[in-house]
Amino acid sequence: MIKFKNVWKIYKIDNEIEYIALRNINLEIKKGEFISVIGPSGSGKSTLMHLLGLLDKPTKGEILIEGRNIVNFNDGQLSSLRNEFVGFVFQQFNLIPKLTVLENILLPTIYTRKKLTYDPKKKALELIKRFGLGGKEYSYPNKISGGQQQRVAILRALIMEPKLILADEPTGNLDSKTGIEIMNLLKSLNEKEGITVVVVTHEADIAAYGKRIIRIKDGEIIKK
Repeated sequence: MIKFKNVWKIYKIDNEIEYIALRNINLEIKKGEFISVIGPSGSGKSTLMHLLGLLDKPTKGEILIEGRNIVNFNDGQLSSLRNEFVGFVFQQFNLIPKLTVLENILLPTIYTRKKLTYDPKKKALELIKRFGLGGKEYSYPNKISGGQQQRVAILRALIMEPKLILADEPTGNLDSKTGIEIMNLLKSLNEKEGITVVVVTHEADIAAYGKRIIRIKDGEIIKK
């Protein structure tokens, strides 16, 4: 589903000093996998996440998404593919305070160029009920708990029916009990619905949920 071929990401600081964030990454992610990417701060895992999420392009190498090389995509093509292919879940939830739970979930459908084959509002309400947020449809983010906010973020990621869910430190702002609930939810989406899940973390207990663990250090994959 995703293939990295000899991928490098090099940043220039002040147009002079080069910082190598990723070096010669070769990686394949198959449909239906649950993968954890673990590494210390500064290891390159965030840069890897940005490339996986189509938020950036490599300096060198190729990234193939279902056989399509995204290196030559323009910004519009990349944005469209990102909107349809990947759903993001962040540590900070990134919900919009002035929008209700329902409106936050529906946000990706507003910006899509893809013709949807379903009624977005109906689907969102079904997801809300299914994932235990019934009655919170018209609540605002500051009126619900952190765990509920992360569930809203996951539903926002699901509304476009993505093939990949990319979760960046998804339990970082949650207590242990709520963190386990969120990880079990991601695990269920992977096992019951076949959605590919990639979790980026620095915590070993969170990484343990992955069926495959990729370790990254100093911009290189040391285990895959």
